[in-house]
Amino acid sequence: MDHHDHTAHEACAHHAPKPDAHAGHSGGAHGGHGAHATAIQATLHCLTGCVIGEVAGLMIGVSLGFPPFATIALATVLAYLSGFTLGVVPVMRRERLDFWPAFKLIWIGEAVSIGVMEIAMNTADYTVGGMQMGSVFHPMFWAGIAVAVPAGFLAAWPVNVWLLRRGLKKCH
Repeated sequence: MDHHDHTAHEACAHHAPKPDAHAGHSGGAHGGHGAHATAIQATLHCLTGCVIGEVAGLMIGVSLGFPPFATIALATVLAYLSGFTLGVVPVMRRERLDFWPAFKLIWIGEAVSIGVMEIAMNTADYTVGGMQMGSVFHPMFWAGIAVAVPAGFLAAWPVNVWLLRRGLKKCH
């Protein structure tokens, strides 16, 4: 098979646990435990990109005195930029693709996953009050992020299981 002719399952298979000969199911993105393990890996990867943009946006918005919803908008835009970058660059390298073909492989899964993650993270941070502190040096600013990051992971993990099982998300 040509290196570029991956199906959604095969694109994730090299990251998923190997099939267990005694379990009676494959360990890839379509198996029970394998789907969850692959989704954890995909969610952590997505979370990394989101957190980079999210924290940068929150720090900029709070430091410049933006109102909460402007800070949320900035953090979300930067989370999408950093999340898509961390998604597309590995695919470009691994598959030897230019930007647009690589982007087409990952965009729907990343857009949905980042969207769910951002809703959860910004809701958690706003509820805790971190983005309303007025200074990145206030401990509550960091408490908001400390609550937001696990909230984002927990919200996006089942979504990534669903996306992987339907071939709508690629591993990278």
